[in-house]
Amino acid sequence: MHLQPLVDYFNDRFATEHHSNIRPFTIKIDLVSGIFGPIQISSVFESVRQTHDNEKLVGHIAQISVTPYTHNQPSEQLIEIGNLLTEVITQPADFQSIINLDRLCRTVHMLNYLNYSENGGVLFLDVDPRHILGVQQGHGAYFEESIIKCGLATQNVVISMAINNFYALHHTQLLDGLNNYRQRSYQIALNIGSLYVADGIREIITKLSADFLRINAPDTATNQYSDMSWPETLKPLTELQNIQGGKTILQQVKNEKQADIAASAKFDLVQGDYYDKLITDHLRCL
Repeated sequence: MHLQPLVDYFNDRFATEHHSNIRPFTIKIDLVSGIFGPIQISSVFESVRQTHDNEKLVGHIAQISVTPYTHNQPSEQLIEIGNLLTEVITQPADFQSIINLDRLCRTVHMLNYLNYSENGGVLFLDVDPRHILGVQQGHGAYFEESIIKCGLATQNVVISMAINNFYALHHTQLLDGLNNYRQRSYQIALNIGSLYVADGIREIITKLSADFLRINAPDTATNQYSDMSWPETLKPLTELQNIQGGKTILQQVKNEKQADIAASAKFDLVQGDYYDKLITDHLRCL
């Protein structure tokens, strides 16, 4: 699919919605970027594979690639962008700015994903919990138009939300928003960045019955846990997710020890440099 007509369409849409002459989407050598204040955002896609058959690709996780944008911007806007990109949850950030940034990132990812979509599988897209809290109703409706325009379908898109103890306190509003996405045929994933918050969010895991539960691989090099205790720590989460009818992903796997943990704790899916290197080395030997 030719990207330039789609880039033009989304720039026109942005200009109309914001009553502005700004055209934030650009394309260079088949790579789409989005301009947001002093930064330029593009996409990196990370492969999600089956744990026991690493050659079988299940989908991709979209991550943002951020580079400075050369045009000068007011210092106030630099501060705002810094607030939006930080993970500090107590920051005073404007909900509408978060929503705008989230929408821009997802549009960039959808356009860049068109070169990968022929491989099949699903696309995991991160959504800021503050976006879900900031939209009162109709979650996913705006983005659904973008997906359809790109010739894709919502059932192949996984809306992934990071969860921690703070956001678990707002689980009722978050559940309502995520279920709105689900009603539009999106799949849902919960993303746990740290195992130290896992005990506090078992309730939201149970109530949401997410299609996927994403968990970061433990740092086996520096963490106090022994290699033998990690599967015991992770198994309650994988078992809980299996009871809910969903799949588990151990992500950011970088070494063989972490890969062994994924297998021992019975994760369904995996992602990380370790597996990408295995596949690359295997292809070189063919």
